Amino acid sequence: MKSVDVRRKFLDFFKEKGHRIVPSAPMVVKNDPTLMFTNAGMNQFKDVFLANTRPASRRIANTQKCLRVSGKHNDLEEVGYDTYHHTMFEMLGNWSFGDYFKKEAIAWAWELLTDVYNIDEDRLYATVFGGDPEDGLGPDEEAYRYWHDYLSGSGILYGSKKDNFWEMGDTGPCGPCSEIHIDLRDDEDRMNVPGAELVNKDHPEVIEIWNLVFIEYNRKADHTLSGLPSKHVDTGMGFERLCMALQGKRSNYDTDIFQPLIHEIEHMTSASYGNDRETDIAMRVVSDHLRAVAFAIADGQLPSNIGAGYVIRRILRRAVRYGYTFLGMKDPYMGELLPVLGEQMSHVFPELESQQALIRKVITEEERSFLRTLSAGIKRFESYVDDHAGDPVVKGDFAFELFDTYGFPVDLTRLMAREKGWQVDMKGFYAGLEAQKARSRKAASRDAGDWIEVDGKEEHSGFMGYDSLEYTVNIKKYRKVRQKKREHVEMVLDKTPFYAESGGQVGDTGYLRREDESIRILDTKKEHDLIVHIADREPQNPHREYTATVDRDARQFTANNHTASHLLHYALRKVLGEHVEQKGSLVDPRHLRFDFSHFEKIREEDMDRIEKMVNSHIRENIPLREFRSVPIEEARKMGALAFFGEKYGDEVRVISFGDSVELCGGTHVDATGRIGLFKIVSESAVAAGVRRIEALTAAGAEAYMLSQEKIIRELKKKFKTQENILRGVQGLIDENNLLRKDLEKMKKEKAAHMIHDLEQGMEQFNGVDLISTRLEGVDPGVAREIALRLTGKHERLCIVMGYADRGKAYLTVAVSRNIAGKDGLHAGNIVKAFAGLIKGGGGGQAHFATAGGGNIQGIPDAIKEARKRITAIADKQ
Repeated sequence: MKSVDVRRKFLDFFKEKGHRIVPSAPMVVKNDPTLMFTNAGMNQFKDVFLANTRPASRRIANTQKCLRVSGKHNDLEEVGYDTYHHTMFEMLGNWSFGDYFKKEAIAWAWELLTDVYNIDEDRLYATVFGGDPEDGLGPDEEAYRYWHDYLSGSGILYGSKKDNFWEMGDTGPCGPCSEIHIDLRDDEDRMNVPGAELVNKDHPEVIEIWNLVFIEYNRKADHTLSGLPSKHVDTGMGFERLCMALQGKRSNYDTDIFQPLIHEIEHMTSASYGNDRETDIAMRVVSDHLRAVAFAIADGQLPSNIGAGYVIRRILRRAVRYGYTFLGMKDPYMGELLPVLGEQMSHVFPELESQQALIRKVITEEERSFLRTLSAGIKRFESYVDDHAGDPVVKGDFAFELFDTYGFPVDLTRLMAREKGWQVDMKGFYAGLEAQKARSRKAASRDAGDWIEVDGKEEHSGFMGYDSLEYTVNIKKYRKVRQKKREHVEMVLDKTPFYAESGGQVGDTGYLRREDESIRILDTKKEHDLIVHIADREPQNPHREYTATVDRDARQFTANNHTASHLLHYALRKVLGEHVEQKGSLVDPRHLRFDFSHFEKIREEDMDRIEKMVNSHIRENIPLREFRSVPIEEARKMGALAFFGEKYGDEVRVISFGDSVELCGGTHVDATGRIGLFKIVSESAVAAGVRRIEALTAAGAEAYMLSQEKIIRELKKKFKTQENILRGVQGLIDENNLLRKDLEKMKKEKAAHMIHDLEQGMEQFNGVDLISTRLEGVDPGVAREIALRLTGKHERLCIVMGYADRGKAYLTVAVSRNIAGKDGLHAGNIVKAFAGLIKGGGGGQAHFATAGGGNIQGIPDAIKEARKRITAIADKQ
């Protein structure tokens, strides 16, 4: 059965069972501080489980794109080594929100697997929760009883809390679960060892394919359990594993999900899959990681050095280095695989097709950049080996440095070490890795107390702030939270004028007040769909009414910037073309930042046109046209721009200023004239194919322009001109260039004179010429000129020079190129060894290196020790 049919049959089956089929949520998560990526199908329904919102239907099914890079069996560095774990995967799921429960969930799972997919019944096993005394829970006899209608006693196994009790997090909804496992071994193996003995034993051919979670409890902060008012079903089935079982394969990578990619990799590399373990691992890594990176970029997450962007960069770099090391791919290549991926999956996930140009550009530039880093890491490794020639063990801390700084997998370090007859201290490496994970866990730690319920009604935090900045409100619940050694209070209100951070707009600030109490609201955020107010203190009278007041000025300045970002987006598409799409934004009271797809730096004349167009629309004073609760399809017909990576509901809000029409939940001015003035202050690259504009509006733009005018007035005074200041600046530049040329000429002449004198003092040690001296009246430029001229002139020369310039000490070492790096004559290593004597640091290449430091008195000792090192090396030759 083809994978497209497997997916279709699942969705058709549950549609017939009265389920609403909903699209996958973006893989990149927003408005959830506990998650960077969607890692399970249930993520988009967390608010339903938490009773923060009502579901669109009580029965739902979908296929969800997920990403996991940590946790049980999901460590990134292990993906590719086995045949059935992945970073990005699809999760087929069905949900019941207070509707059916264990009986129907188990019956339908069995029907789908055995009647629709025709899986042999005797290959299936079910596990049920075996109870936990600490939680006061007995075995899940109800689930066991329902399973007994389909399986014999030997096919139903009791599982531990670890395997058969699902929890959303440290607190929140949870419950027992039933896992369905399949035995894919041949008949002979099954006769020798029953499959029941291999369930949950990490056997590659006895694997879990479906998990049925029965959510009926709530875990409190004190770790106790309480019952939920409504019981839910949350199931998740790994699409890739299911296809493996149905296609009679022993590896997910042998299915038609991965084979087209692997065949293309074979074609590109001239390697064959299935002939060599290391090559096979590399192909699995590349095919898996390409999917993860492509979907993340399509959903709006670009590689970066922080947060979710760092995770994507790590995944991409891991694929690059496996291709580099084991497939011989020394140039960017992953972007060439995108058409194959698009052909496979764009019928289900159309963003892969529409975003393919951007994905390719970002991936290719990231590959190119990392290949340069990889080359630098290899040089660093070679330098380490030269410095530690007497001890053929790569220390664990250095192996971790290569992993952390240069992106080397430890396997690559071990491979390079093995080629030289060395070993790697793996214990030390893992110690560094664990220390890094511990630091990350500590930085992200957040200790939240239980919610203190003031009003037990389910409705929370209706946003009223479009119409008024002040409301009389009631507190529904609140709790204390401690994070990074600071404590604050989180509050949920029955209604609120405070806008919660989302869509690039920062959260509102302000106050909750009574006649005898004032609580400062420091920020407003969304946790899932719940509006949470970050406060500086607990309420003294939580059962009383408060007046919620938004900071009016901050809201107005933010609205100015948000509306200006819409006008900017419109102008960018008009001037640069309709390929421009928003890729990120930030609007706050001070400024706006707008990221967009475009593949080159914007020309100055186009920047002027964009800025003029925005200011023209401001002067037109175009009124706001707002449409609330518009069906999503109707909004698209209105021409509203929607973007992949954003999660839209069935009904949306449309914001229009003239021809600028966008889906947007943020706050805006009532007419563009309120913005006053728009000024672009920078334009730069964020990532391959993505540019960033930062701009100011209103008083901020005015202050910026006044500061620029002040600078111009001061320059006019300096140049004693009131007319063409550019001519004065250009004249100064031209004069400076002439003086610089004269100075360079003088330096070369001085170097020529000094070279002659230095050659007179040249010594020889066992065929190696040596000049070691302290120079006076030189700077690093002259020293470099002297060193390179002399080593270019003499074939076996080493030079050690110490000198002081502008209160700083310098040590320069140079080696003729035909002996550089041989037998320890490595300028960079020699400089590193003795830079400490001048209380500095430095380095360089094998033929030339310089160190600078603050201890001028240490220059003689640095020269002496460097000379001693070189003569010792020469004597051994």
